[in-house]
Amino acid sequence: MTPSPHPPRGDFALNARLLRITAMAIVIGAISTVAARVLLDLIRFFTNLFFFQTFSLADRSPATHTLGAWVIVVPVIGGLIVGLVARYGSDKIRGHGIPEAIEAILFGKSKMSPKVAVLKPLSSGIVIGSGGPFGAEGPIIMTGGAIGSLIAQYFHLTAAERKALLVAGATAGMTAVFGTPVAAVLLAVELLLFELRPRSLLPVAVACAVAGFTRPLLMDAGPLFPLQTAVPGPLAMLSCIVAGLLCGMLSASLSISLYKVEDLFGKLPIHWMWWPAIGGLAVGIGGYFEPRALGVGYDVIGDLLHNHLALGVVAALLAVKAVIWVISLGSGTSGGVLAPLLMMGAGLGVVLSHVLPGNDPMLWPLVCMAATLGGVMRAPLTATIFAFGLTHDSNALLPLLTTSAVAYGFTVLTMRRSILTEKIARRGYHIYREYGIDPLERHSVEEVMTREVRSIDAALPVGDALAQYFGEGQVHRAYPVLRGSAVIGMADRAMLAAFSVGTVGDACDAAPPVFALAGENCRVVATRLARHRLERLPVVKDAQSLALIGLVARSDLIKPSLAHFDEEEKRERMRGLPWQAS
Repeated sequence: MTPSPHPPRGDFALNARLLRITAMAIVIGAISTVAARVLLDLIRFFTNLFFFQTFSLADRSPATHTLGAWVIVVPVIGGLIVGLVARYGSDKIRGHGIPEAIEAILFGKSKMSPKVAVLKPLSSGIVIGSGGPFGAEGPIIMTGGAIGSLIAQYFHLTAAERKALLVAGATAGMTAVFGTPVAAVLLAVELLLFELRPRSLLPVAVACAVAGFTRPLLMDAGPLFPLQTAVPGPLAMLSCIVAGLLCGMLSASLSISLYKVEDLFGKLPIHWMWWPAIGGLAVGIGGYFEPRALGVGYDVIGDLLHNHLALGVVAALLAVKAVIWVISLGSGTSGGVLAPLLMMGAGLGVVLSHVLPGNDPMLWPLVCMAATLGGVMRAPLTATIFAFGLTHDSNALLPLLTTSAVAYGFTVLTMRRSILTEKIARRGYHIYREYGIDPLERHSVEEVMTREVRSIDAALPVGDALAQYFGEGQVHRAYPVLRGSAVIGMADRAMLAAFSVGTVGDACDAAPPVFALAGENCRVVATRLARHRLERLPVVKDAQSLALIGLVARSDLIKPSLAHFDEEEKRERMRGLPWQAS
């Protein structure tokens, strides 16, 4: 393996394929927008079919049905259908979509099947259309991600490039549903990409921009919940802290309850195919007593944000929505979590608006809506900008950030995993959501290499080399071999012992030299060592002359990590202060 000449170091790693991937993201953004419209139409179609027995795409709320007690049966039917689809179609459609997308990214090389792209929106349309208390965002994230992944697989891209296009499709779908392109990009950064590089950020941003510009052609333009609150006063900060803590508690209780319910379903002596129907029964009973808890409920969220509902109605709605959402999602059915969290958070905010001082009562449903989302998903920036994108209320930005940060801090300190990662952990995969710049990427080879290197002349006989270099005076475990001034390989004792006749150069000519360049970062060289199962490499001036300038070993690559350890663990105090003088 001969690396290409290393260019001057810059802020980012150069990638000649970036423009190609970005061009593909444009197409994926447009296709995901169409997929979002199809998903919303499926939800409307099945809502009209199940609750009003008509074939229509009209936007009607299931709360206006006239079925009476028969409404209890409707979600059960939807659950039965989805259970059959999951068992005989693809079990990947189970769940709310985001954990499945994360698992595909981190542990499945970003590969998704065509079945998921078709069955996920269909199953979600059936579940939500039959009254399931879910949103469309999780299914469209899974569907858009599958579209991006399939296109990447068709063009034989790498796993890293597939990831970029998978996330581009997922976030473009979210943009199309909610009209929040900036929040969708932040969702990618906080939850899906697990890196921050141009090769992934640029395709995602472009796909979201395409979806944002295309959305008005297929759906209503403007914010989903337009709102304008008053400029917050100083007292609002204390209220935001209180609201954030309460939203953090709600987030934690919802997450814990969900997996308790999932554990209970796991103990049932029946196949998981039947679980969504049992969850549907809970939805039907809850919907009978509180019809507004059925379905996506965007109209209900709008009423909550504008304080159009009485306190008693809101309290009942919040309780029923939480119970049926936890039971239904715990049953393994298909549906998203964002819209239910928005409704439950906004409901808590309406309750708090009667007791929290400091600002416009409409502020508290908005900030609690965002904080609950940020606490459950542990994505405070996404939650803040998502709420702004839904309402375009710039006056609320500071309270949104404060409340979401407090809720996020509460769940981070009190819970090991989030609602998104617990499911993956139960499948045996641990996800570490903290990430930063790898110390090996911050340092170049020339900073850690050994500069004074003893080399072997290629013309030296093998026997003489073993005697002179691998006896008592041995300096290195392996030595660079030079023919003239150019490196032709590395020689160690085992290699020379196996090649007992001829010169050292003859032993090295069997394979092309593997080397490192001084300007390469340590991560690239560490990967090269691992790929070729080597312990050290010669460092050369350039790939043309192959002039030896140093040697880098695996032990040298520890040095950046030691520096990182000092930054993280070594505590120092400021010196030179007047009271520290002797």
